[in-house]
Amino acid sequence: MTARPETPHRTRIKICGITRVDDAQAAAHAGADAIGLVFYPPSPRHVSLQQAQRIARSLPPFVSVVTLFVNATPTLVEDVIAQVRPALLQFHGDEAPEDCTRYGHPYLRAARMREGLDLLDFAARFSTAQALVLDAFVPGYGGGGEVFDWSRIPANVALPLVLSGGLHAANVTSAIRQVHPWGVDVSSGVEASKGIKSAQRIHEFVAAVRAADQ
Repeated sequence: MTARPETPHRTRIKICGITRVDDAQAAAHAGADAIGLVFYPPSPRHVSLQQAQRIARSLPPFVSVVTLFVNATPTLVEDVIAQVRPALLQFHGDEAPEDCTRYGHPYLRAARMREGLDLLDFAARFSTAQALVLDAFVPGYGGGGEVFDWSRIPANVALPLVLSGGLHAANVTSAIRQVHPWGVDVSSGVEASKGIKSAQRIHEFVAAVRAADQ
């Protein structure tokens, strides 16, 4: 019997920091798999519950909503789950494993790639996560649009990896070919200004991801 050819992996794409319905629809039409809504007031990409509901309701089928939190109160997370109905929660602060699992909801855990971080140990601690989001470490929270050294990622991490941090259309193809992540997560790399996405840059980013998958 002739062996079946291996099916190429399709890298999943999340466009994070969406603040407008138009930007969510642009991401969906470009081929993004998910959008990210930020519930962290210091961020310029922060959205209210009412904004998040409007954005989530505007999406076509099969485009997921991921809601991002940084050391949020349980009340806020529970309100977002009830009112926005995200497919995934994303924890990007100092949350312990029990802080992530208490809601009984699928989640992603961000790993801020600072010197000395043992990613294998981190993955073991957060073994119930759907995936780890690898982001650059900067003071405060969030990657700040910075790229970290991708060669620091071990080859045998037990969880799927979502690559983040300073990605844009000009570097995401090489990033995927080097790291082979399950997915990529972009925010500032597809923006016209903070919190405002560029439909053209989103399309260019998605095209660059698809080029890497070929």
